[in-house]
Amino acid sequence: MSFVKSAQPAAPTPELIEAMHKLANREIQAGRMIDSGGLEPLANGARVSITDGKVSVLDGPFVEAKEVIGGYAIFEFHSKEEAVASAVEFMQLHVEHMPGWEGTCEVRAFAGFAGQ
Repeated sequence: MSFVKSAQPAAPTPELIEAMHKLANREIQAGRMIDSGGLEPLANGARVSITDGKVSVLDGPFVEAKEVIGGYAIFEFHSKEEAVASAVEFMQLHVEHMPGWEGTCEVRAFAGFAGQ
């Protein structure tokens, strides 16, 4: 799974959306992309937390949020190297189509996934 985080939440440009769709379609046709999606703004979310043994719910927006997860993608790759190469290609689209934007694409494997 990969997900994109940024301290500068911003809607993707139309050019970036088009480039992401092309990349996603290629990965779907190759059988590597299983699912993906963007996430709505923090204002539409909620956090369920446990503090001192008590469960609490906090509706967004969250003023203390330093980074926002903007979207995710689930792939089936044969190696960590393939996953990282895919993330590099995806982030390069941001460099080309959203100059000045800064963020991180985190790549994580599912624990206990049958393909490991």
